[in-house]
Amino acid sequence: MAPSVYPKYCCRTWAASILSGVFRTLVVTEHYAPLPDLKGKRILLSNDDGISAHGLVVLEKIARALSDDVWVVAPASEQSGAGHSLTLHFPLRPVKVSDRRYTINGTPTDCVLVAINNLMRDHPPDLVLSGINMGVNLGEDVHYSGTVAAAMEGALLGYRAIAMSQDFEDAENIFWTAGLRFAPDLIRQACAVGWSKQVLINVNFPNRDPDDIKGLKVSRQGKHKIGDDLMHRNDPRGKPYIWIAGRRLANANVEGTDLKAVADGYISVTPLNVDLTHDESMKTLGRAFAAP
Repeated sequence: MAPSVYPKYCCRTWAASILSGVFRTLVVTEHYAPLPDLKGKRILLSNDDGISAHGLVVLEKIARALSDDVWVVAPASEQSGAGHSLTLHFPLRPVKVSDRRYTINGTPTDCVLVAINNLMRDHPPDLVLSGINMGVNLGEDVHYSGTVAAAMEGALLGYRAIAMSQDFEDAENIFWTAGLRFAPDLIRQACAVGWSKQVLINVNFPNRDPDDIKGLKVSRQGKHKIGDDLMHRNDPRGKPYIWIAGRRLANANVEGTDLKAVADGYISVTPLNVDLTHDESMKTLGRAFAAP
């Protein structure tokens, strides 16, 4: 048996126990049957950094450690911050780069939609993987992230979906090896327990050498909003423009959040529900608008 890829205090049994418990509590709708073995299963890859991104190269290595049936359908260009947007006002043109590898002149959502409903319609994927994004997708990042949106589109279409992102400080020294070491087992364990079809999984790897990663924590979405830091400038012709700066308003000290987990050196695993309905407010508004 191959040695565990998790740190000694984060063994596969421990991780599986946590994941199993969390996903059992989320079963409120139809859920996926456990998929204990991914060998021979079809895996679709996409991202928002584009077809040439190094994170996609890493993700493909991870996927090929799980199955030999791997498809890549990714944007032709950088789509960071595209969110869950669709292209509606010009045609999408899938271009075959090589066998089971395509690029599309659209958003991450376009890529997953076209892949599943067109390119793979005769044999859809068993699993959708998105990433690995260059930079975290924590807190409110998930609303803007094309990486998360690609996984969300997979979930909306009824397929298991996982988004993965890598924290970094220096673009020349990114710990891509964290995903290579930990992601295969993490994906296997998640698929083995199954989860609600209303849920996608958002994974963030900390900015650490794999040997220094403390373990895995299943965590909730924290607060990590891009702030009101708008840069006002004039172009060479004197015309004003605005640039949305990257400063974020964040609190990484709230226990149980994805922000806290990553800041403390853990891999964060966050289940995200595609149904945005707030049940408590449904009751409150129901009473407010009830007939007198």
